[in-house]
Amino acid sequence: VLLACPSPLGASPISPPWPALHTCQGLAPCLPEEGQVNTSGPRLLLTTLHPASSSSAAMDRNVSALLLSLLLLLQSYGVCGAPPQPRGTLCRTKPTDLVFIIDSSRSVRPHEFEKIKVFVSQVIEGLDVGPNATRVGVINYASTVKNEFSLKTYQTKAGLLQAVRRIEPLSTGTMTGLAIQFAISRAFSDSEGARVRSPNFNKVAIVVTDGRPQDGVQDVSARARAAGIEIFAIGVGRVDMHTLRQIASQPLDDHVDYVESYSVIEKLTHKFQEAFCVVSDLCATGDHDCEQICISTPGAYKCACKEGFTLNNDGKTCSACSGGSGSALDLVFLIDGSKSVRPENFELVKKFINQIVDSLEVSEKQAQVGLVQYSSSVRQEFPLGQFKNKKDIKAAVKKMAYMEKGTMTGQALKYLIDSSFSIINGARPGVPKVGIVFTDGRSQDYITDAAKKAKDLGFRMFAVGVGNAVEDELREIASEPVAEHYFYTADFRTISKIGKKLQMKICI
Repeated sequence: VLLACPSPLGASPISPPWPALHTCQGLAPCLPEEGQVNTSGPRLLLTTLHPASSSSAAMDRNVSALLLSLLLLLQSYGVCGAPPQPRGTLCRTKPTDLVFIIDSSRSVRPHEFEKIKVFVSQVIEGLDVGPNATRVGVINYASTVKNEFSLKTYQTKAGLLQAVRRIEPLSTGTMTGLAIQFAISRAFSDSEGARVRSPNFNKVAIVVTDGRPQDGVQDVSARARAAGIEIFAIGVGRVDMHTLRQIASQPLDDHVDYVESYSVIEKLTHKFQEAFCVVSDLCATGDHDCEQICISTPGAYKCACKEGFTLNNDGKTCSACSGGSGSALDLVFLIDGSKSVRPENFELVKKFINQIVDSLEVSEKQAQVGLVQYSSSVRQEFPLGQFKNKKDIKAAVKKMAYMEKGTMTGQALKYLIDSSFSIINGARPGVPKVGIVFTDGRSQDYITDAAKKAKDLGFRMFAVGVGNAVEDELREIASEPVAEHYFYTADFRTISKIGKKLQMKICI
């Protein structure tokens, strides 16, 4: 039985060319082989019925099973249609020579290395793979460098994904500089499938590491960038951040990423899929800076605001909480100051707080702000109403010292209920109460009772989690509807995006 379907639009060309068919004997499952299956849609299914199945009953069973298989295939794809494209038709990837440079030194445990492979596979899933589209290679390194496969080796996603699954860790030292030099001299060479430097496509390296290199990276990274290679540096756990900045291309904010552990590295997948995206509609894909409304224009976009809001001078954000009757608000921040946050990230948390404060109209009759920091204990930084204007609040936030101990979120929630929103600490009767809880990890105590009581008392609770924060705990803290009151991001540097959303939600 032969099923032939036309190639879907935009499908990567198959290699080797059309005559290289995959044959499934009998009714055994037909699994993809390297270089033979185009995952963007079915090209050809060829099934042979064994002559040995000579009896009528056996033949009937074979035919019935075959028809069922064909029906399932057609149900999955539609009649001779392509499967749904996960990222839609609005975004296609620019042709790229992409090389992953992955650290498999002894500090990377086997189950953690599996997480790296999942991340690599998910990025590949979002690419247009093919000899004239995006080519992918992988360098595996520790004390030595192993070229797992070159840019020219696989021309289909199926082949790439199978090859990634087979990669094994080397489990020795950490020679990051040596790996980057290998990329320059070998991986991005003509002989390994790299294309001549051109504005029509990119040369990109993604370096993933969790430690301090045992060799120099600054000079060799500079040579790679000078050769036209755009470098992204991803650090995990106790990585040396200075090393990442030496490796990465400019601007560093776009090319350096950090995650607390390998368990959350998959959260970066979307960023890298978007990094390779050629956008035809920036508003539709969400790749814009508009706080509220994005309006598409040919090759660009402009921002607008919802009714009742006005566009700020930056042309992106909208003014919220503009004052007037009914705008009174008692807002208390409950901030995690545990040791896992780390000093540099704690400074980003301060900026996040002040970002929210900027959107408020602070006065005795309008918004009041209080701040509580917690770790193994709870410390009130300042109560509601102590500061009468935004300038003084922001100055106090900047002076806040980092506690750097444990994570007693339940104890902090109890303090919020018993003290922060009490009249003695500046709370006003009849004024809406809002709590913003910020945490980067699992609570070391019980949160359920305090979280429930806060909501039962009518407090509007927002939960913001970063890194190793537990999303079930965030949902437990958040008010209803939960989806609108809890936020999570893998990277501290992206919390400003959450801040923009909170600015609007607090004031509605």
